[in-house]
Amino acid sequence: MSQTQPGRVILAGTPIGDRRSASPALIETLRDARIIAAEDTRRLRDLLRRLDVETSARVVSYFEGNESARTPELMEYLLDGIDVVVVTDAGMPSVSDPGYRLVTAAIEHDVVVTSVPGPTAVTTALAISGMPTDRFCFEGFLPRKSGERCRRLSALAEEPRTIVLYEAPHRLADLLHDAAEIMGADRRAAVCRELTKTYEEVRRGGLAQLAEWALDNARGEITVVIAGAKGHAVSLEEAVEMVTDLIDDGIKPSKAVAQVARGANIDRHTLYDAVQNASAAQEES
Repeated sequence: MSQTQPGRVILAGTPIGDRRSASPALIETLRDARIIAAEDTRRLRDLLRRLDVETSARVVSYFEGNESARTPELMEYLLDGIDVVVVTDAGMPSVSDPGYRLVTAAIEHDVVVTSVPGPTAVTTALAISGMPTDRFCFEGFLPRKSGERCRRLSALAEEPRTIVLYEAPHRLADLLHDAAEIMGADRRAAVCRELTKTYEEVRRGGLAQLAEWALDNARGEITVVIAGAKGHAVSLEEAVEMVTDLIDDGIKPSKAVAQVARGANIDRHTLYDAVQNASAAQEES
């Protein structure tokens, strides 16, 4: 008797605004699905209508309130060999949205997890914010309570990477005010609202300035991008010492130079030459 091949969890990225962002792969996946787990079944029906997609799939709700209870049911479908397509209201499932619990349960049972890639507000906002994009961290939604939120912001105050956050419009002004108090009124930031939609808007400025703006203008889906901390300036001599310490710890010289140069914002070639000169001077002494 052959054992049933498990189905797959398919995380399907849906448009974050403009329906034209939907890929042919997403349309095909929704059309051919047998089970669709949707964050909001009404929004899914509306998306299907706007995409002109007909599906015979069984659609079940799968949101924060029932995620734990419904995951075992979805696992039964998967173990019976049926694919389960997971969609959220907008963007990629499991990124600050339902999906993570099913992914971890599937992995525990050796069930394949795959995706139909789609838009996400995280990288979209980062790309158009004007902030450095080479290194960033995503913090999702910060705590709602002011005290807990301030503690998280304090922990992020010295984060050198660009910071990306989600926030509800009615809490945006409070978030930006707290961030200005903790990170500095002039710390650069961008508020991106209604990305890819008709009324898309990006406001850039200092945290205090944006907090004032948000009092009367916070509407729609919000993504906040905050510049990373600059840190204290590192002299060329200090940078050479840092490279020497890394080399003494077994790091290759080229790698040590690249690492320190990036963190200290010093030209890599200048730092390499300084390290070579310091090494030669030490050998002569």
